[in-house]
Amino acid sequence: MSQAFPPRHACFTFVGDGAVPNSPLPLLLYRGVVKLDENDPAATIERLFTENGWTGTWRNGIYPFHHYHSTAHEVLGIARGSAVVRFGGERGRDVEVEAGDVVVIPAGVGHKRQSASDDFLVVGAYPPDMEADLIKADPADYEAAQKRIAELPMPRTDPVTGKTGGLTELYHAA
Repeated sequence: MSQAFPPRHACFTFVGDGAVPNSPLPLLLYRGVVKLDENDPAATIERLFTENGWTGTWRNGIYPFHHYHSTAHEVLGIARGSAVVRFGGERGRDVEVEAGDVVVIPAGVGHKRQSASDDFLVVGAYPPDMEADLIKADPADYEAAQKRIAELPMPRTDPVTGKTGGLTELYHAA
């Protein structure tokens, strides 16, 4: 039932900047990994994430301000359209994402929508037993957020590849 193809991926790491903690764990970008159902592309991504143990799925976009999560890792699946997203805070990297792409964002890594097509739709989810907070880039929150992030368990599965590959290898080796 899984709609995932063998993933092509890129990894990026970002250093904290005093406002966004970022993470030594890599952000994973899976390009064109999901074959989307034309009638309900978001449902295809929701099934993939759920099958691989990621929960709390939602449908929306990406906020147009720098923010991060200190209580959960996050996965974003692009269901429709395209966008340019800055990862890593103000001095981070702009990455274009499009329908079929999946981005796994370690806790602490900043993200902000720079621009998007009118039809842009994202499906998000989190590892089991994690709920995401929402922290805007701010030096006042930096130290406390770093402590929460350091205490988070590693996800047991990758939202795309399941029990093997992807973050199951990269995060546990870090």
